[in-house]
Amino acid sequence: MESSDITFRTRKWVRPEDLNANGTLFGGSLLKWIDEEAAIYAILQLGNGRAVTKYISEINFVSSAVQGDLIEMGLTATKFGRTSLTMRAEVRNMITRRSILTIEEIVFVNLNIAGKPEPHGYKEITYDRDRIPTHHLTETPHG
Repeated sequence: MESSDITFRTRKWVRPEDLNANGTLFGGSLLKWIDEEAAIYAILQLGNGRAVTKYISEINFVSSAVQGDLIEMGLTATKFGRTSLTMRAEVRNMITRRSILTIEEIVFVNLNIAGKPEPHGYKEITYDRDRIPTHHLTETPHG
């Protein structure tokens, strides 16, 4: 899958608190941002606020970012399972377009109110509009 297949939506500014001891972007910060972005993407693709990370494949750190860099994160759905959504992620420098990180597979599972996997009923990506969850995220199984 090429970068052109990914929609880049989220942008981050690399700040001092995001750096490691080498003065470059700390991988843990970047992974936190990707997981959060992937969760939002999964929630809006599946229409369910209870989608959770199940699996992240090999993470390929291609290049580095430094303080002041503007980066952008992109995701695209690559496969819909019965209860899951698989996506691909790429992070790149906004100015140079140089790839910083790629992840071939991030899998989210659609959960019901009891926290069990539940079929979501989707087979394709929504581009026209988000599938906004129809329930409140803080609802519990007992009311």
